Amino acid sequence: MAKIIPFKAVRPTRDKVSLVASRPYQSYTPAERESRLDHNPYSFLHIVNPGYKYQKEITGTERYKLVRNRYLEFKEDEIFIQDQKPTYYVYKIINREEEEFLGIIAAASAEDYENNCIKKHEDTLKDREETFKEYLKTVGFNAEPVLLTYPDNPVIKEILLQVSKERAEYEFTTTYRDTHYLWKIDDQELIQTLQKEFEAMDCIYIADGHHRSSSSCLLAKDLKAESSNHTGKEAYNFFMSYLIPESDLKIYEFNRLIKDLNGLGKEEFLIQLDEWYRIENRGQEYYKPSKPHHFSMYLDGEFYSLYLRKTKYNFENALDELDAQLLYETVLEPILGIKDLRTDTRIAYSDGKKDIAYVKSEVDSGAFTVGFGLFPASTSQLKKIADQNLVMPPKSTFIAPKLRSGVTIYEF
Repeated sequence: MAKIIPFKAVRPTRDKVSLVASRPYQSYTPAERESRLDHNPYSFLHIVNPGYKYQKEITGTERYKLVRNRYLEFKEDEIFIQDQKPTYYVYKIINREEEEFLGIIAAASAEDYENNCIKKHEDTLKDREETFKEYLKTVGFNAEPVLLTYPDNPVIKEILLQVSKERAEYEFTTTYRDTHYLWKIDDQELIQTLQKEFEAMDCIYIADGHHRSSSSCLLAKDLKAESSNHTGKEAYNFFMSYLIPESDLKIYEFNRLIKDLNGLGKEEFLIQLDEWYRIENRGQEYYKPSKPHHFSMYLDGEFYSLYLRKTKYNFENALDELDAQLLYETVLEPILGIKDLRTDTRIAYSDGKKDIAYVKSEVDSGAFTVGFGLFPASTSQLKKIADQNLVMPPKSTFIAPKLRSGVTIYEF
């Protein structure tokens, strides 16, 4: 039973939302960040990069406190307002590829995360969890929803479609050419219907945001222990999420780039690879895998197709069938000597939206020696891995949609 509740969002005024909304801080180049900070005083980047005001790089607890200060200044200047009633927020994104996503921004239960009613498919790093938990505890808000996905539901779909026919509270297009829409649902009858539909679900799944959700769960535990009047209804018991149906989820691959062949010559490497794969030289033909367990490889100016020898590899669980795991088990670890995918500096990742041409350009530049193209995982694979309590390797999936920060803010 999933507990998904409305909340009172802090959000930009309608006239400023397009100026406030920003991509995640790290997704900008330094030049892009500098331009936005120089020319847009309303950008949410001013909140998450408070040192800009002093032309100084500030880190750690000092930065967290200044983030809190900048946030309060945005509220004092009435750039941000807060809704007076708990609300569900219907949110639609149409990206530049004309893919459409329609879902609900709401508060999900940290207890559901702890009890595996909200299921995970990726591992998290303890240091990163603790760091973000301390950040949340200091700043007192979260501005980027966790992406959750739920089984397609006709009742929820009909409500979302009906609400989205009305005039949107927000409608804006970004320089990235994504168009965003937001509608409010504060009608009690509709709220109760939506809550009941979510409560009837056995579980929902994290699509993107494992560290944000795990950090929120740690924060709930800390604040519960510090409170003498804990009731379970406090805002810290929940975290902001964007929930979309499984059929709307778009999953792209992460391709792999490797700096060297682990001391092997080209021919020796291909011979070792031949043990696991049927190899075909495609020459200059751009090759992209068209089904699971097929890979593309770019090496020394040529493309290769790799087809797994299925008699060689045993599929014992859902993780074994994931191509990111398969490539690790057959190539990256035994042949190229890459044991820890999280820390080895010889491997880099490129999301599938950059396509195989990006892999080629990186290898041709000399920055990398070989690149591998993967077939994207499916939603059913993601769910099976989560259901079996297994964990994907890092950078197994690049999942859309990607939301803007600062459009809805959750305070606790």
